[in-house]
Amino acid sequence: MTSDVDEHVPVLISGGSLVGLSMSLFLGRLGVRHLLVERHAATSHHPRGRGNNVRTMELYRTAGVEPRIRAAASVLADNHGILQADTLTGAEQDWLFREIDPGGGLARLSPAGWCLCSQNDLEPELLAAARELGADIRFGTELESFEQDQDGVTAVVRERDSGRSRTVRAQYLVAADGPRSPVRERLGIGHSGRGDLFQNVSITFRAKRLADAVGDRRFIVCYLRNSEGSGALLPVDNKEAWVFHAPWRPESGETLEDFTDERCTALIRAATGVADLEVEITGKAPWHAAERVADGYGRGRVFLAGDSAHEMSPTGAFGSNTGIQDAHNLAWKLAAVLQGWAGPGLLDSYEAERRPVALATAARASARSAEHRHPGYDVSPGTGKQAGMLAVVLGYRYHSDAVHGTDPEESAVPEQFRPVAEPGCRAPHLWLSRDGVRLSTLDLYERGPVLLTGPAGRAWHEAGLKAAATLGVPLECHQIGGDPADSGVLHPDEGTDWAQMHGVGADGAVLVRPDGFVAWRAVTAEDRPARALTEVLEAVLSRS
Repeated sequence: MTSDVDEHVPVLISGGSLVGLSMSLFLGRLGVRHLLVERHAATSHHPRGRGNNVRTMELYRTAGVEPRIRAAASVLADNHGILQADTLTGAEQDWLFREIDPGGGLARLSPAGWCLCSQNDLEPELLAAARELGADIRFGTELESFEQDQDGVTAVVRERDSGRSRTVRAQYLVAADGPRSPVRERLGIGHSGRGDLFQNVSITFRAKRLADAVGDRRFIVCYLRNSEGSGALLPVDNKEAWVFHAPWRPESGETLEDFTDERCTALIRAATGVADLEVEITGKAPWHAAERVADGYGRGRVFLAGDSAHEMSPTGAFGSNTGIQDAHNLAWKLAAVLQGWAGPGLLDSYEAERRPVALATAARASARSAEHRHPGYDVSPGTGKQAGMLAVVLGYRYHSDAVHGTDPEESAVPEQFRPVAEPGCRAPHLWLSRDGVRLSTLDLYERGPVLLTGPAGRAWHEAGLKAAATLGVPLECHQIGGDPADSGVLHPDEGTDWAQMHGVGADGAVLVRPDGFVAWRAVTAEDRPARALTEVLEAVLSRS
C-alpha cells in the first residue's frame, strides 16, 4: 500500500480555515511536522466569524500570536455591545448588553480577553505564524481520497489548477473540512441534534453615510427588526464597510437569485431607516445556522475537528471557538503520542472530552439565538435555566481516562462558572514573577505536563523530577513561592495564596496537562510521592 507514496508526514490536515490553521499552529509549536491541504486558493476574504472568546485568546497567547491578532483587530477594539432596534434612526433602542466585560472583572480570571477579529483578518495571521514555524500549507489542493490501516493513513491529494495528484502517507489525518465534511461522510459517521435552524444571506457593502446614522454606538452587532426589513448589521471598519445578514427562506421558495443588488439595497435601507442611503453591494454569501454534533469524533487514525464535528448557531461565536479548542486539545495529544511519551490510547480521550462539551455548547448557542431574537430564527426563548457565558467559555470540564479523580456527577458545562482547580477543569490564572519577568500560570502550560508545588511540597517536586526521568516524560516541575533570592522560583503576587486557589494544602501538588487542564491533584503530602505520581502519569498518559 505504501510502495508508491510520494511523501511521508506524521500528520495530514484537511482544511485550512480557522480550525485547520489553528491546528497547524499548535502542532508547529509542539514540533510536529505536518502537511495542510486546503481546496480554496487563499484564506477567507469574507468578514465573518469575528468573535474570539477569552479561552481562545488564552490559547493564542500561549502560542505567541495574541499580539499580532490584536493588531489585526485594532479597528474593532472599541466595539463591545449588542443592540436591538427597530431601525438605527427609530425610537426603539435596546442594548442587550453594552460591554463584553463590564467593570473589567475578567482580568482577575485570565491574562487574556475577548477579541473581535474577523475571519478574513485572523486567518492570514495564523497562516503566517504557522509557516514561520515550518508548516507545509498548500492552498488550491484538496484531499481526494484516503484509506487507513493499523499503521497509518494513505491519502491522495490533488492540485486543483494542474490536476496533479500526489500520494501522502501520514500517521494521522485530521479533518477540519467543514460542516459537509467529505471525510466524515467517508467514515460513515452520522450526527444528532436539532438540525437546520435558520438561513441568512451575508451581504457585504459600502455606505459612507451609514456611520452618521450609527453615531457613537460602537456595537458588535445590531439586530434590526421592522415590518419593512430585518437583519443583523455588523461594522467592518466603523466607517464605510459593513455586513448585513438578511433572513433567507428557501422553504418558502425564495432563491439566492432573488437577492439582487437592488433588493439588497432596499433591505438595508429599510432595516437601517436611512431611506436614501447610497449603498454599494460588494459581495453576497449564503450561510445556515444549525445544531448538529457528530456521533463520533473519528475512526481509527482519522479525527474530526471544528465544523466537521459540530455545527452551532453563530450567536455568541461558540462554533469557531469550540473548533479552535478542539484543535488545541487534539494537538498536544498527537504530539505526545508521536514523540513517544504517551500511549496511543491517549487519543481516545479526544472524543470523550470534546464531544460532551460540543453537545452542551451547541444547545447553549441555539438558546442564545432565541434570546437575542436573531433575524430569521422565529423561536421563542426557552424558560429553562441556561448556563452563563463564562461557564460555557471557561467552565467546561472533562471526564476521561486522561484525567484522574473527576466527579462523574458534574456536567460538561456547569450552570455557573467557578474558577477551581478540580481535576478535569481549566487550571486557574495566577500572576507570577520569575527572575524579574511577569507571567501567568497559564503561560507555563504548552509543551508538556507541569507539576506545581509550594515550598512545603518539596517532596512532590523531587518526586516529579524522579518520575519524569523514570518515564521519559517532559514533565516540568515548578515551585511557587519561597526565598525571593532563589533563581527560577515562581513568586505569586503579594497576598495571593496559590495553594488555596488550587484547592490543595501547603504541602500538596497539582498536575496540569499541556492544554492547561488539571489532570490530578494531591491535597497534601503522601508517604510515597514518587510512586503515586508515576502511577498517575502512567494512567493519564495511557502508558499503563
